[in-house]
Amino acid sequence: MAKMINKTLVLTYIYLLIYVLLSTGVILYNKWVLSPKYFNFPLPITLTMIHMGFSGFVAFLLIRVFKVVSPVKMTFEIYVTCVVPISAFFASSLWFGNTAYLHISVAFIQMLKALMPVATFIMAVVCGTDNARCDVFMNMLLVSVGVVISSYGEINFNIIGTAYQVMGIFAEALRLVLTQVLLQKKGLTLNPVTSLYYIAPCSFVFLSLPWYVLEKPNIEVSQIQFNFWIFFSNALCALALNFSIFLVIGRTGAVTMRVAGVLKDWILIALSTVIFPESTITGLNIIGYAIALCGVVMYNYIKIKDVKATQPITDSLPDRITKDWKEKRSSDGESPRGGVELNDEEAPLITSSRLSHIGRTQLGSHTAV
Repeated sequence: MAKMINKTLVLTYIYLLIYVLLSTGVILYNKWVLSPKYFNFPLPITLTMIHMGFSGFVAFLLIRVFKVVSPVKMTFEIYVTCVVPISAFFASSLWFGNTAYLHISVAFIQMLKALMPVATFIMAVVCGTDNARCDVFMNMLLVSVGVVISSYGEINFNIIGTAYQVMGIFAEALRLVLTQVLLQKKGLTLNPVTSLYYIAPCSFVFLSLPWYVLEKPNIEVSQIQFNFWIFFSNALCALALNFSIFLVIGRTGAVTMRVAGVLKDWILIALSTVIFPESTITGLNIIGYAIALCGVVMYNYIKIKDVKATQPITDSLPDRITKDWKEKRSSDGESPRGGVELNDEEAPLITSSRLSHIGRTQLGSHTAV
């Protein structure tokens, strides 16, 4: 028994490491591909459509051809009322978020993402899935003040890039709330493969509209380089990130996932300054982000405490790990249980049966998948 538990713990931390590496790698890879200073493919909608098309195709193969995963019972009514609006906001978050890479640094983008709990809380209150509370409001105010300080300290501040990133954050927050309101109401549970199967093609269609207006003319008149292996590996990494989240989300608790997300943020900020020398970080950036992070941590603590207060007394850690391991073996590809939702910018398609608004950008996509 002890050997089995130790093996499970080792696998959990290996999956966490894979998630952190893939998530960090995909964001840096996207920045490198899109940036005019590097690979010079300044077409974020096109890149996102490549990701959507590739992910949808792989999901189709897994479900319809190889039959590795069983499709869910999807009616036309559920598709139109649930999948279509969720896909629309998902596509918007991808479009806005990837466009921000053209204007601002990866480090500053990660600092702005601290606003994700604020946006999610606002959308949840507006949609009636959460209540306005004084303690949460104060945390949100602290996060907002931290982001403002960080923005003030940004040397290469760009209002267009900042606006795109903030719009992407709010689009993603609304997508999360709609996922809870619409999919949960229908009792529909999607795992990563079925999420990609239903949402990716619909998002591809939505993205084709702004692509036709904004990017198609540029593709026709400019010399845009296209390297098959670059785009194939980029899309493959984004797809692998989705699957790594599926492995992680069923093996860890909320606290572990949030710690992993914070670790990933700091690694990403540090690496981006090394890989992209133009990404200069100032002391005011760090101070502002640290303040925002304190607000995020306090918010996570409040929401985790709320979740625990509504749940019965849990088993001890070894018993819970053993139980989780047995349940995973007997499961048939359904989404993991629990209140942990990963909301990674590069892979936001994961939905769980009990969504909560604890998370931040990594914990609660976009891709770009």
